[in-house]
Amino acid sequence: MAALYIAAAYLVAMPYFLIVSDYKNLVDPAQKVTSLVANQNSMYVMYLASYVVLGVVLAALTLALWKRLAGSPSIAAVGGAVGLIWACMLVASGLVFNYGAAAVIELYDKSPAQAVSAWQAIEPVAQGLGSAQGELLGGLWVLLVSVAALRTGALPTALNWLGILIGVAGIASAIPVLLNAGYVFGLFQILWFIWLGIVMLRTRASEQSQRQSVSPR
Repeated sequence: MAALYIAAAYLVAMPYFLIVSDYKNLVDPAQKVTSLVANQNSMYVMYLASYVVLGVVLAALTLALWKRLAGSPSIAAVGGAVGLIWACMLVASGLVFNYGAAAVIELYDKSPAQAVSAWQAIEPVAQGLGSAQGELLGGLWVLLVSVAALRTGALPTALNWLGILIGVAGIASAIPVLLNAGYVFGLFQILWFIWLGIVMLRTRASEQSQRQSVSPR
């Protein structure tokens, strides 16, 4: 369910930030602050759902996969550590963005110029925590999970190879000239999370059936 939530959050957040609020396409700091003021309630909810809550849910998924991939303990442990770090960074990014945006919006009524200056200091912190300059942590986590699953057979082979592709794209996006590889990472990761969630739900249902069949009457 955690994997499916993350996929759903991505599917809702992408059109919101790119089309509804158009925030991700804005470059001018004054326009960004104007967008924050105009969309303050919806922006708050979206960052809460797609960063803060998503980070907590990602931590739960990371621990579940860590346990599932116990057959490859070294890779699974490193992947688990990277996944938890990534989850913490996403939570921090969402909290910084929402708190900073609230302070800037309050300041905007008194001095729009000071609000813009304040946001120019706050936004880079939130974006840095959220991997705005490359999906290194996310790519590394997906790559490690996929390699461990490929070695243990804990997940379908095709899903693992898709994960390796996604992981490589995410890591590559950390290189400035390959930043656009982040789009490959983001789009294909939605498919990966949906597929992963379905596989884990089916496996869980199968395990419960087996336990019920062997339990004493």
